[in-house]
Amino acid sequence: MTTACVTRPRWLLAGLLLLVSATVAAGGYQQVADGVAIYFGILPAELVRGHPPGHPESGMHGGVPVGENHIMVALFEDKTGKRITRAEVSATIMGPDRFKMTKKLEPMIIAGAASYGNYFNMPGPGPYRIALRIRTPGIGHDIEATFTWARS
Repeated sequence: MTTACVTRPRWLLAGLLLLVSATVAAGGYQQVADGVAIYFGILPAELVRGHPPGHPESGMHGGVPVGENHIMVALFEDKTGKRITRAEVSATIMGPDRFKMTKKLEPMIIAGAASYGNYFNMPGPGPYRIALRIRTPGIGHDIEATFTWARS
C-alpha cells in the first residue's frame, strides 16, 4: 500500500463510515483503545459492485462477491489525528447459530485515504459481534475492539 496518499481530515472519513454504518448498534461506530482511534463501517458488497470494471474498488479483496458485506476500518493516533497506515488488522465475526468467521482486513484506499477492509458473508439479519484485532507499529501488543451490528 502506498503511504503517499492524500490525507483527509478524519471527520470526513468518520462521516462516511457513519453513513454506511447506520445499522451499527448502540455501541457506536468509533472507539479509542490504547491511544488508537478506531472507526468501523459496514455496507452491502452490492454498493461496491456498481463501480466500472477498471475502477480500483471493483477488484479489491479479489473482486466483489454476491450477497456479502464489506467491512471497513480506519485507524488514527487519537492524540494527533495522524492516520495509521501500516497496521495489521483482522476481524472475527460471530453471529446466530454459532456462526464464526475470521479474515484479515486488507489495506485499501478510499477517497485517497488509507483504511482496511474485506468481504464477509453474514447470513441472516444478526445480531453479529465483530471483534477487531489490531497490531500497529510501535505498540508491542494487539489492540482489541468489539462492535455489534445487525441488519435493519
